[in-house]
Amino acid sequence: MAFYVIIRRLWSITDPFVNLRKLSYKSRMYKIRAYCLLLFSRQKIPDQPYIDYCRDIYFYKFYGGVKIFTNFDLWRWSSPLTAKADNSYCCLINRSFFMINIYLVAAFWFFSALISTIIANRLKISNALMEIIIGAIIGFIAFKIGFTGKLSLDTDWMKFLAGLAAIMLTFLSGTELNPDSLKSKFKEITIVGLVGFFAPFVGASLIAYFILDWGLRPSLLTGIALSTTSMAVVYAVMIEYGFNKTSFGKSILGACFVNDLGTVIGLGLIFAPFTYRTIIFIAVTILLIFILPALTRFLIKHFAYKTAAIRTKWVLFVLLSMGVLAMWSGSEPVLPAYIIGMILSRTIEKDNFFIRRLRTMTIGFLTPIYFLRAGALVSIPAIIGAFLVFMILFGTKIISKIFGLYPVISRFKKHQKEKWYYTLLMSTGLTFGTISALYGLTNNIINTEQYSIIVGVVIASAVIPTLIANKFFLPDHLLEKPVLDDQLPDIKKAKK
Repeated sequence: MAFYVIIRRLWSITDPFVNLRKLSYKSRMYKIRAYCLLLFSRQKIPDQPYIDYCRDIYFYKFYGGVKIFTNFDLWRWSSPLTAKADNSYCCLINRSFFMINIYLVAAFWFFSALISTIIANRLKISNALMEIIIGAIIGFIAFKIGFTGKLSLDTDWMKFLAGLAAIMLTFLSGTELNPDSLKSKFKEITIVGLVGFFAPFVGASLIAYFILDWGLRPSLLTGIALSTTSMAVVYAVMIEYGFNKTSFGKSILGACFVNDLGTVIGLGLIFAPFTYRTIIFIAVTILLIFILPALTRFLIKHFAYKTAAIRTKWVLFVLLSMGVLAMWSGSEPVLPAYIIGMILSRTIEKDNFFIRRLRTMTIGFLTPIYFLRAGALVSIPAIIGAFLVFMILFGTKIISKIFGLYPVISRFKKHQKEKWYYTLLMSTGLTFGTISALYGLTNNIINTEQYSIIVGVVIASAVIPTLIANKFFLPDHLLEKPVLDDQLPDIKKAKK
């Protein structure tokens, strides 16, 4: 027999749960105005409930077991849910509780970013690296006390912010590379980038196959994941020290792009099928090369000084749209971001204030989440449990990068510090390395233990080579006085 269950919404934020209360027959039949009126009839509740944290969530005690369902579930199921009157226990989780939780977690991560900045300043190391280290420490402590889930590392909002940070960092690094200025460096960045990809790819694949006995496909994926460099870390370091404005810094950024492009192509050719979606993605990217600068100039000319931040909205729209198309085609949203940055570099470089505002938004808001989350995802217990394997793969990547790159870079750079700094920054890895490892885990190419080790090696390679480079091989003769992105140092020049 169908019956009505009336549930009142609790607005208090002190306790997210309405106390469980067994509903009597009279209360079930008493018709009053309430927040929600649900009709229950006999029907099996699905075994896999959906949990939507943006909606009110109901707990329902059904035949001794607790089932979870949401407003969305009630809407999408064609027939109402059922239960017996004597088993009816309901509660409502306050919607505002989850928003408070999100704000609390975000506040915690930005407090961690603040602490990271202070420590990095005192120790005179890169802020991005300190954020990764602090993230790893937080992740390890949370694992030990059983609070890993409280960090919200795998929630949609956290993954979106981290992904957008990677996209924006890659886009901004692309804007530093004006195609006109790269023509004289084409030979250098191409050779260095290709060697930076093939040397660790071959070395790590052979070690994983013959020494670690991981099988052909896991070994090839290991080589792909460890062949990368970290555009995010490199660009963050370039901005922090001002190298992005120098010819030396542009060489490193260009070589990083070629290296990571080789990783994406290698991953696609070896593991991902080449389909019509790939063709569509390539065609749209080529079309953008010709029409995007003109469209951007049109928007700037007619709307840039009449509407609020239309250039920022336009850039974000293009980046996210191409990111969707890249994911649909089986690629990664970070790749078109670099290309779009290069396409728009001539247009964007005309307004230094605009690019500084983009950097402020990216470095101040997005990248702390990206780097802290990357560090927190390191499974230190898994690395300790397979420490020998970890050291073998880490040593393979660094040694193959150094022995492959240093002789090549020596052909283009003569200063000793420049050669070592260039080599060590090209030995980093983060974004595409973790993406490749996750692709292998998702498609059952590698197992969970192999994934943890590979990701640990990738993140360690983002930290250790950069620490050594900044500590012992920083090319001081190229340094300029740092300028904050939210300052306006060009006002006097503009007035003149």
